[in-house]
Amino acid sequence: RRYGPVTRANHWLTACSLILLLISGLALFHPSLFFLTGLFGGGQTTRWIHPWIGVVLFVSFFVLFVRLVRLNLPRKEDATWIAHAKDVVSGNEEALPELGKYNAGQKFVFWAMSGLIVVLIASGIIMWEQYFNGIVSIPVRRIATIVHSVAAVLIICTFILHVYAAIWTRGTISAMTRGTVTGGWAWRHHRKWYRELARRKRDGADPAPAPPAE
Repeated sequence: RRYGPVTRANHWLTACSLILLLISGLALFHPSLFFLTGLFGGGQTTRWIHPWIGVVLFVSFFVLFVRLVRLNLPRKEDATWIAHAKDVVSGNEEALPELGKYNAGQKFVFWAMSGLIVVLIASGIIMWEQYFNGIVSIPVRRIATIVHSVAAVLIICTFILHVYAAIWTRGTISAMTRGTVTGGWAWRHHRKWYRELARRKRDGADPAPAPPAE
C-alpha cells in the first residue's frame, strides 16, 4: 500500500483543479483560445470561476503539502540520484542509491508546485478586482499579471513533467488509482521505503494503514 484513500482523493482534487485552471486560464490568456470559455458557460462565467478554482487548488494543495512535506525533505541519497541521471534515464536502477518514498525528481515536482502555487495565489489576489480592487496601484497589478502568466507557464511545464514521469515509470499510476504498487515496483524504485515497510511488518506493526504523513 502506497497511498490511503484520503491522500488519493486529495491528489485528484488538486489535479482536477489544476487542469480546470489550465483550460480557463488559457482561455483568458489569448484571443485565439477564447473559444475554450464555452466549456465554462462563456467569457464572463470563466472570468468569475477561474479565481475561485484557484482558491480550491491552493487549499487542496496546502492539505497535500502538510501531509507529504516531511517525506519530500532533501536527503543525502538525492544528490547521488541526481549525479546518476544517465542511469535513471537508461533504467539502470542497480547503479542508483536505495531511495525512500520519493526520489529527487519527485521532490523537485513537489517543491516546484509548492512555490508556483504560492506565487499564483498571491499574484491572483492582486489581480482579483472584484474583491481586492484598490489594494495596489495599476502598475503593480500589471506586474502581477506578468508574474501570474509566467508562473502559470512554469506550472504547466511541471505538470506535464509529472504526468510524463508517471506514465514513463510503469506501475506508478496504480499508486494513485488503486493506492497500491507491486512488491517488485517498490523494490526496484524505492528500496529503502520497501525495507521500512518490511521492517514494520516484521516488528508486528501493520503496514497497511498509511500513517498520517502519507
